Amino acid sequence: MAQPFTIHGQTIRPGTRATVDLPVAQLHTHTPVNMPVQVVRGRGDGPRVFVSAAIHGDELNGVEIIRRVLRHKALKRLRGTLVAVPIVNVHGVLHHSRYLPDRRDLNRSFPGSERGSLAARLAHLFMSEVVGNCDYGIDLHTGAIHRGNLPQIRADLDDPEADRLAKLFGVPVLLNSALRDGSLRQAAGDRGVPVLLYEAGEALRFDEFSIRVGVRGVLNVLRALGMLRPSRRKRPLPEPYVARSSNWVRAPQSGFLRTTVELGALVKKGDRLGVVSDPFGEQEEAVKALGEGIVVGRTNLPLVNEGDGLFHIARFKAADEVAAELEAFQSEEEAFSTNERGEESE
Repeated sequence: MAQPFTIHGQTIRPGTRATVDLPVAQLHTHTPVNMPVQVVRGRGDGPRVFVSAAIHGDELNGVEIIRRVLRHKALKRLRGTLVAVPIVNVHGVLHHSRYLPDRRDLNRSFPGSERGSLAARLAHLFMSEVVGNCDYGIDLHTGAIHRGNLPQIRADLDDPEADRLAKLFGVPVLLNSALRDGSLRQAAGDRGVPVLLYEAGEALRFDEFSIRVGVRGVLNVLRALGMLRPSRRKRPLPEPYVARSSNWVRAPQSGFLRTTVELGALVKKGDRLGVVSDPFGEQEEAVKALGEGIVVGRTNLPLVNEGDGLFHIARFKAADEVAAELEAFQSEEEAFSTNERGEESE
């Protein structure tokens, strides 16, 4: 018999799914604000995994990833429990903002406090009702506003279980990322719940490529945990490349940026990444790579101030191999078919 699963006083029986509204606060208008959670329970026992999105309220790709995962036919044979939280920072989503109304970053407010700030209370609610009920987590993010990220997994790769699941997610680039104070990854890790952080795309935008990769990645992790049947994929997942360091190349002056490299591009030390100039083009200065690596993030806004981070470069031992793998990966994903309603086909 499957073990009972109870969230916010509601018990979800095996073989069913239910939506639970976790009370967050009220608006000034006395309108209640809830964090929507959908729990999908398999008929048999298995791990309990949460998938969350919009911890930053302007990062929306994860909301669509979760919608597609919840509609995927593979869940009909689910073992264990999937806890889907598409909108964690409800206030931020309502205001198209990364932050909460008090300008606090929710992902620097964990584990939170029942009597603290709005951010602290929201973090505490998520920890007690979601993380406290789960064995693993996948947290879905995008780049910040006007910044795009190449699909990548960030995790503490010194943790054997996080390292195993990160490699099975199915993206070619992994960033070994130390746990940051106040982050969900750190707070969950302190409770023995390893969390993968998926970064892809740009804030306030749906990016189809990033969404497809994210859906397949979540399903890959569920399969790796024995919660879903093995994929019929004929080719094995490629061994991902691990970046142990990265750096931002910053604007040498204020002005208008003309970018000359794409996400995923291989760059070498001294390569020109773009040019910053005044509106007349009379004062131009090249933006150059500080070392060899792969462009895993970049700004999409032409207007820059001196010192702004423009290009995020991840460093690898064999950057040329990573670039070739990325090109093959993107070609394969673009050929992956979806039906007209957007649900992934098996």
